[in-house]
Amino acid sequence: MHVRFIGTGHVLPSVKVTNQDFKNHTFYDDKGELYPMDMDTLLNKFEEITGIRERRYASDDERASDLAAGAAKVAIEEAGIEVESIDLIIVAHNFGDMDYGTGRTDILPSLASRVKHILGIKNPACIPFDILFGCPGWIQGVLLAEMYIQAGRAKRALVVGCEALSRALDSHDRNGMIFADGAGACVMEASDDHGIIGQAVMNKAEEEAYYLYAGHSQKPGEDENERFIKMNGRKIYEFALREVPAAMKVACDNAGVEANDLDMIFMHQANAKLDHAVVQRFYRLYGIKEIPEDVLPMSVNWLGNSSVATVPTLFDLVRKTEYDGHKLKPGDTLLFASVGAGMNVNAFVYRY
Repeated sequence: MHVRFIGTGHVLPSVKVTNQDFKNHTFYDDKGELYPMDMDTLLNKFEEITGIRERRYASDDERASDLAAGAAKVAIEEAGIEVESIDLIIVAHNFGDMDYGTGRTDILPSLASRVKHILGIKNPACIPFDILFGCPGWIQGVLLAEMYIQAGRAKRALVVGCEALSRALDSHDRNGMIFADGAGACVMEASDDHGIIGQAVMNKAEEEAYYLYAGHSQKPGEDENERFIKMNGRKIYEFALREVPAAMKVACDNAGVEANDLDMIFMHQANAKLDHAVVQRFYRLYGIKEIPEDVLPMSVNWLGNSSVATVPTLFDLVRKTEYDGHKLKPGDTLLFASVGAGMNVNAFVYRY
């Protein structure tokens, strides 16, 4: 028995923020000193390195759980099911709900409970819970749902990745330009011939646990009690290059496939340069020097890094449209992979 997707969905927040919208920001380095580069040069270099030219932010009255429920409704509608038939809801996020301007996270009740409430699900046997797994959260939720379904503890699961990272950004930290908001969802059930056929999950937290963390503003004199998303970009880059290709290969090994068998790879949209470098190293593990054409769809250039929402959003875009020249067909072999806070890495192979 395999576990497959029977519906997917995503929500793109309405507020579009371009790199030029940061032009009047004042950035400081991690020593609290003014960043020694004029803004035009900084913005050009940022786009050159990350590939990001714009991103989406939630409107002032939207919360992460609102985005999550919106994506869930799209996935449920495509699946053509009654909401009462869902008996497991998993929501992956990092900061919960944060009302605009408060700087405070709210996870009481859990976002999964909020999504169940918004969807109007009455079934008391439908169990909702959140997971905190960094950017790989949606993939981890999918793998947890697979285990529940294969164990007979659930027949149908809803898995959502949602984020409103714009509420957790330090406006004086240039790294914040990477992050974005959004939500992606899927509905899963058992299948005889399609679905997940191999997986891998790994964590390293001895020296790597705090490569992403909550810290105070880069600007001297700001409230020391306020906390914003922070990252050690160089360490994360090096970690991803070292660990993610190996995890991708383990998932392929478990599935009994090789790199040449893959039709498409859905990578966490963290940074265009990083994603291409990771996939290139993955293919080199098989003695292949160049990434095959059209194997790696990308969305980070116009959607930014919405953490747990990047992979399900991109997957839904490719599934339902001929996205940027990419289109899925029955029987395709897909590889999903992500890396993020913790530091966590995961991947799975899917027969479409």
